[in-house]
Amino acid sequence: MKIIISPAKKMNIDTDTLAPEGMPVFLKETEQLLEWMRRLSFAEAKALWKCNDKIAEQNYKRFQEMDLRRNLTPAVIAYEGIQYQYMAPAVFGGAETDYIREHLRILSGFYGVLRPFDGVVPYRLEMQAKASDAGDLYRFWGEKLYREITDKDAVILNLASKEYSRCIEKYLQSEDVFLTVTFGELIDGKVKQKGTFAKMARGEMVRYLAEHQVEEPAGIKGFDRLGYHFAEELSTEKEYVFLK
Repeated sequence: MKIIISPAKKMNIDTDTLAPEGMPVFLKETEQLLEWMRRLSFAEAKALWKCNDKIAEQNYKRFQEMDLRRNLTPAVIAYEGIQYQYMAPAVFGGAETDYIREHLRILSGFYGVLRPFDGVVPYRLEMQAKASDAGDLYRFWGEKLYREITDKDAVILNLASKEYSRCIEKYLQSEDVFLTVTFGELIDGKVKQKGTFAKMARGEMVRYLAEHQVEEPAGIKGFDRLGYHFAEELSTEKEYVFLK
């Protein structure tokens, strides 16, 4: 079973807590994207990122000075988003660390697919960014990400946002099991998912799976953190729904 999650926009450099264990599998493709990003003007980059001047200046400088092989941070602690805060991988024990090393994969517009302890540098490039030279990033990556995720695994647990899960979902084969987890509230008879709460729950779910060494989809149903419980009546073989 492979667990897929989204990256986070906010990243940090931490070369002390944990050492990287390897390089990203698609580093050559990342180098191509880096060269393309360096050719953009500041105005073009800012338009691509859809952010304010301060964030654009920081990331434009990052790309101009970027070295993909030095001062690396393990991916799982490089991202600082809400999901990663609730996962809290820096305080995992040995068994939990082994579990995410085996099962967890991070999807990225810049790196493609990352194993938790692949060494990365801070960047800003979302999968849905409209890239010119590289074309649409979904086309740039094509089915490579799907092939990497499903290597020897036919079960994919989807904890990623739609922006990233579509990179995999588009190429699914009949033998694949693609199980999406939805965290929401029942409002007027419909399941409503709120972004911040969903991100918190996704992080807690990864931690739960690691702590319980879950290997099969059935083991997911016991998740009961942050006030959520498994809603059997609303769930299907392709979607597990958890309600507050």
